[in-house]
Formats: sequence, structure tokens, C-alpha cells
Amino acid sequence: MTEIVALDLEAGAMHAVSLDGKHVRTVVDGLDRFPDGVVVDKLRGHIYWTNMGTPDTRPVAGIEPEFFSRNGSIERVDLDGGNRTTIVPIGAFTTGKQLAADFEAGRLYWCDREGMQILTCDLNGDDLRALVVTGEGDADAFLPRNWCVGICLDLDRRLLYWTQKGAPKGGEGRIFRVRMDLPPGADPAARTDIELLWDNLPEPIDVELHGVSDLVWTDRGAAPHGNALYQAKVQPEIGTPTIVSTGYREAIGVTGFDSRFYVSDLGGTIRLVDVGAGTDTDLVRIGSPLTGIALADL
Repeated sequence: MTEIVALDLEAGAMHAVSLDGKHVRTVVDGLDRFPDGVVVDKLRGHIYWTNMGTPDTRPVAGIEPEFFSRNGSIERVDLDGGNRTTIVPIGAFTTGKQLAADFEAGRLYWCDREGMQILTCDLNGDDLRALVVTGEGDADAFLPRNWCVGICLDLDRRLLYWTQKGAPKGGEGRIFRVRMDLPPGADPAARTDIELLWDNLPEPIDVELHGVSDLVWTDRGAAPHGNALYQAKVQPEIGTPTIVSTGYREAIGVTGFDSRFYVSDLGGTIRLVDVGAGTDTDLVRIGSPLTGIALADL
């Protein structure tokens, strides 16, 4: 049975929600390190998630309380919530955000927000390396314009898409793409194959490739253009972003299939946006802040 896996910040839990929203159960609890991104490995029967770690206590004008120190990690459980394992240890990177995977190749990909990089490793946490670096040092880390947040993969074309959110409600968000495979000898901090697709976005967060030609993403920026779900063409040409749904309370996670999108927000709601049917409804109200979501056969 297909369900929605959702990460709950306040409860420190991973929930499974039925597609009609009528049933919610906890898969695993005790997630006390601010879980954010989640992917499901159907081939091996695992769920992986990133942890942001714990917030930095230093007052940083304009970005507090979202600034995190270097204590991110990645964990894994079986589909039934058992055999919880840390595969990338605490402190191996800074702040784990959205997580993607090429399970056939056996690799994870994720954004490290305050670490200002896109990372990859194998499914056991080994061979950890950077693919893109957007800034270095404390001065760059205090600039939200450098923060990588959302990520998704086009496995057929070997392309990687990601968001850089910019300052809260700052209108300086951007979305980029690059080849998934770092060219031999290339410096992740000086790649010449990066494409800027859109800039001056309100505050883009999580992103997903829909079909073979469209990108969808959440945006938690200021209304009327923020707190929305966006969609835009990326193949064969780059299109103009359009708003699909609005009115979220800090939109974060997105997943879906066919013409149906599921969107989570920090207000604790998962919304179903059915573009084909022309409906936009609250599927379930969990009541505590939700971050990453994914579809899974549990």
C-alpha cells in the first residue's frame, strides 16, 4: 500500500499517512536531531533521512533561529521502522536538507545548507564527497544566498537540480542545474557547467522532477508569490515558472505522481493538489511542523 512518509520536527518522528489522509501512524520516533529530507529505497527496503543537527546559539541578524553548526548526519531504517542505523556520522557535514538518490547506482545526494555544498556518498555512507561548493568559510556561511536546500535528479539525462533559498522572505532565491557527474579533475567550488535557471524567486525550498520535462518546487517566501507550489518546464527548453497552489504556512516538502502533488508545511498540514481534477485540499492536519515527505509502499 502506498503511503506518504512525512518527517515531524516537533514530535521527532517519521509518520506514514494514507493517500486519503484518514490514517496516520508513526514509523519511527526519537528523531531528535531535526530531520529534514527523506527518500525511500524500494529495492532494498530502507528509508533514509537527513538531520539538520542542532541550531547554533550565536545570534545572527536576519537568519536566527535557522542557523546550524556542523553537526548534520544521515540515518536509515527498514520500511517497518526497525534496524535504525547512522550511516553518515554527526559532524561529517553541516546541515542536512533535501535528500535524493540513484538507488540503482547505490548513491545518495543531498544539500548541506550552511555547509554550502551538494554532497554524495554510497548507501553505507562511504565515499563521501562534494559535487558543488557555493561558498567557503564563516563569512560565506552567514549569507543565506549561498545556502543549498532542495535537490532532485534527472537520472536519464544525468542532471542534478538544486535550490538556493536566499534570505527569509528576501526575494533572492535561485534554482540551478549541473551534471550529476563531476568532470575528472574539476573543482566542486569552480565548476563551469552550472546553469542558473531562475533567479529572484521568493524563497525556493524543496524541488522534484515531475515526469521528464517539468520541475515542481515549494516556496516559503512572502505572499503573494511565496508560500506556494511552483511548476516550470526544464525540457526541451527552460520555461517560465507558474504558481500551481498558494496559501501555505511555510511550504517545505513536495512529492507526487501523475497530476497529483502532496505538499507539507511548517503549519503541520499535508495538502493534496490535484492539477488534473482542479482540486486543492488539506489532506491531513498533523499539527506540528512537517519537513520532508516522500511516497513509499510500506
